[in-house]
Amino acid sequence: MSDAGLDLDEDDAALVRQMARGDRNALSTLYARHAPRLLALALGILRDRREAEDLLHDVFLEAWQRAASYVEERGSVTTWLSLRTRSRAIDRRRAPSRNRSVSLEGSGVPTPVDPSADPSRTLDHEALARALTAMSPDEQEVIVLGYFEGLSSSEIAERLLIPVGTVKSRTRAALGKLRGALGQGVLR
Repeated sequence: MSDAGLDLDEDDAALVRQMARGDRNALSTLYARHAPRLLALALGILRDRREAEDLLHDVFLEAWQRAASYVEERGSVTTWLSLRTRSRAIDRRRAPSRNRSVSLEGSGVPTPVDPSADPSRTLDHEALARALTAMSPDEQEVIVLGYFEGLSSSEIAERLLIPVGTVKSRTRAALGKLRGALGQGVLR
């Protein structure tokens, strides 16, 4: 990670500490910095803009309420917010009231809404794109379906008409390639 990336991570952590003390301006700054990327993540899973925007609101409300529980040693603020967004989006997608069919049309790795809005994240996006191109098409497919559409291994197997064990093998191989390309600390 570049020095600018480290500074941004430290700045984000400081913002979360300020939020824990009730600083609404810190929440506003964190939202402005991360909302476009988190919205893209939620849209990739939910495929509904209104629902993704509603989810984003809930994620930042939860971050506000639980700011004091953030532990910097467990991961960056970006990771903390991304995991919350992904988890909540998958929960919503799997809720009984939601239509469970997701089109494969336009399926792919979501790109940031405007990567130029956050230049420190451009290198992360480029590294991820390079890592994905190092994978086989089969490995890319299970990563996209599992991480960006939120499908379980059994749902991926059903979608692709392959055994669950094959899905798990492809996922394990793909994650190994991502770890190698992005560094050991990225995917635990």
